[in-house]
Amino acid sequence: MSTSRPIEQRPRLLITSGEPAGIGPDLCLMQALREIDAAVVVLADPALLAQRRDHLGLAVDIELWQPRQDLPPARPGHVLVWPRALAVPCSAGQLDARNAAYVLAMLADACDACRDGLFDALVTAPVQKSILDTVAQPFSGHTEFFQHRCQVEQVVMMLVGPKLRVALATTHLPLRAVADAITPAHLTAVLRILDADLRTRFGLSAPRIAVCGLNPHAGEAGHLGDEEITVITPVIRALQQQGLQLTGPLPADTVFTPHQLARYDAVLAMYHDQGLPVLKHATFGAGVNITLGLPIVRTSVDHGTALDLAASGKADVGSLHAAMAAALDICQARSLR
Repeated sequence: MSTSRPIEQRPRLLITSGEPAGIGPDLCLMQALREIDAAVVVLADPALLAQRRDHLGLAVDIELWQPRQDLPPARPGHVLVWPRALAVPCSAGQLDARNAAYVLAMLADACDACRDGLFDALVTAPVQKSILDTVAQPFSGHTEFFQHRCQVEQVVMMLVGPKLRVALATTHLPLRAVADAITPAHLTAVLRILDADLRTRFGLSAPRIAVCGLNPHAGEAGHLGDEEITVITPVIRALQQQGLQLTGPLPADTVFTPHQLARYDAVLAMYHDQGLPVLKHATFGAGVNITLGLPIVRTSVDHGTALDLAASGKADVGSLHAAMAAALDICQARSLR
């Protein structure tokens, strides 16, 4: 990327380093090797980053930064670190519940810094939910954590890849709880957020949204379930009358075919594993998780902590690069409004 913009016009990105035993610290160092037209700060333990850098043999200088200091543009081979000390030393690939509070405090500080205007966007490396559950029960994921931290009633998880956007009506729920969670009020709120953020964050003046059914074959006229008849269709019809460009409910087994996807700007799936396997199959390594409905811009990688790859040099930084690029695109779209 070019670095031609004045300092005051460069977006300010904050990256959380995620689970310290996973690949998050590796990715935060690897992203610092390339040129980017932004100011970038990593929230992490600098000693952990130095340990990983030396183990991986990366030519990256670590510089400490505090919010009261100026924020210079990123330079290849340099990483600005907002320091947060681990509770106990960390070994790559070895989870330690004693560091769970460190991870949660990092997420809280990052969210607050973005909400207070210190940064224009937040990019998150993966965390280990099973460890965070030991100190914050239940910890469902970043999406729900930031929803609670920002005190908003509803957020929407959307994963984005080249030519494909998939949002979720429900996120981290057991499958048996999904149908009960899809109420008219909930589905209405999700679709309104999706439509609004596609307009404001992606520059789409009239976004076309395909809405999946919940049941096989979208219920097949009630023979395979009636949620399409009792909930999904009435919500779609009501929002169509308000100007939203919605189509559905559509069978999920056919909506993801190329000729169907070409007709829409986004697809709303009813549950996590209805939509995300398709997107990850098509875009893994280049996908981005975006939380809609927050007062801050938040993007994330589309993969987990990959404990077996930590400090191995085999981690793929592509999804983090994509998440940073998506954050910059959203910042640009917002600045043009």
